[in-house]
Amino acid sequence: MDEFRMSQEDVSANHPNVIVPTCEGNTFQKKAHSIRTLSAEEAEKLARDQTLVSDFKQSKLEKEAQKNWDLFYKRNSTNFFKDRHWTTREFEELKACREFENQKLTILEAGCGVGNCLFPLLKEDFNIFAYACDFSPRAVEYVKKNPSYNIERCKVFQCDLTKDDLLENIPANSVDVVTLIFVLSAIHPDKMHLVLQNIYKVLKPGKCILFRDYGLYDHAMLRFKSGSKLGDNFYVRQDGTRSYFFTHEFLSQLFMAEGYEQVVNEYVLRETVNRKEGLCVPRIFLQSKFRKPLSKP
Repeated sequence: MDEFRMSQEDVSANHPNVIVPTCEGNTFQKKAHSIRTLSAEEAEKLARDQTLVSDFKQSKLEKEAQKNWDLFYKRNSTNFFKDRHWTTREFEELKACREFENQKLTILEAGCGVGNCLFPLLKEDFNIFAYACDFSPRAVEYVKKNPSYNIERCKVFQCDLTKDDLLENIPANSVDVVTLIFVLSAIHPDKMHLVLQNIYKVLKPGKCILFRDYGLYDHAMLRFKSGSKLGDNFYVRQDGTRSYFFTHEFLSQLFMAEGYEQVVNEYVLRETVNRKEGLCVPRIFLQSKFRKPLSKP
């Protein structure tokens, strides 16, 4: 559903705690277990910005969440986000979870948008069947109209993950891998646990959710103007869509409270350098993997 708005995601493979250049040449990336330290100016800006959006407006944003995402896709069609060719490079689980070579995998992309992750995956791996859903009916229609859409290889449907039962479209305990990529941040923090409960029902025991989303103090968070704050680490954009910025502690507690086991949970720190203007833009994401426990004998 969501993605960072300032620049589109294009991430290279990397090694833990080592900064390496990406293919863009002006971007550097490393993995870490702690958030970055704010500058004095950044800390002062966040300290000043304590006024919250009114309860009335917050209630209105919640009621109109689907409409706002539909309008987003109406404005941007399928042109806003790049195809996410980095997915298999970053999440080797998509390959490593196979018990034997060429094993057919069933995946769920929760929050598929217009298919920027879905179609590259299906193109790269012919032994995948994908379920994919999105909050926005318009986004789902764009997926179905894509020339690469093939009902023999994927099933796409509209779904509010906080209330629509996934079991209406997916058999229980049938999914090998779930991708939850730049999706949970768009959902109110009070409802995030409902998404995890819903996914739990369709995920096979012993299999994982692959998670990637905004981390605390990402540059997108620091760019919000006064009057955009909804709550702790939670903001609204000018178009009415919302974004939460995660700490690994919050994310760990969120998943483990719903019965998942933590496998990996770490920050991905990127620095995009504009050498001409002498600017260094810090991007911070959480990349994690949580597993549904094996059933007890």
